[in-house]
Amino acid sequence: MLMNFVLGLSMMALCLLLQGFLVIAALRYFARRQAQVRSAFLAAMRVTVGLMFILIVGNVAQLVAWAVLFYALGEFDTMQLAIYHSAVNFSTLGYGDIVMSAKYRLLGPLEALNGALMIGVSTAALSRAFAEAVKDRAFVSR
Repeated sequence: MLMNFVLGLSMMALCLLLQGFLVIAALRYFARRQAQVRSAFLAAMRVTVGLMFILIVGNVAQLVAWAVLFYALGEFDTMQLAIYHSAVNFSTLGYGDIVMSAKYRLLGPLEALNGALMIGVSTAALSRAFAEAVKDRAFVSR
């Protein structure tokens, strides 16, 4: 059980590092396009969608990292199955149609906790950008 915590917390730290880099990249992307954000609403939404895609790529990269761990531990016969199981865990969907062996089963809830935290970080960054994109448009002076 201690090995599960060591593996899980190490993977969580790696994901936090990756998430940090990608949030910085996403916000830099957004900042470089401030002129578009301040122009037409559709241009601002286009930039916000670009930021969203960067954040999604980061979350997918993290769930793939977890899948690589599961596959390396011999939990799954194919990488495709490991990725599916990881996506279900990371998104906290929790189908339960595929479960890991008792030896590594604790890694699933650790990945779910990590996913909830990292998706929350992505949501915060996207919310910040979205608020910036609509702030001058939400309240029109009369």
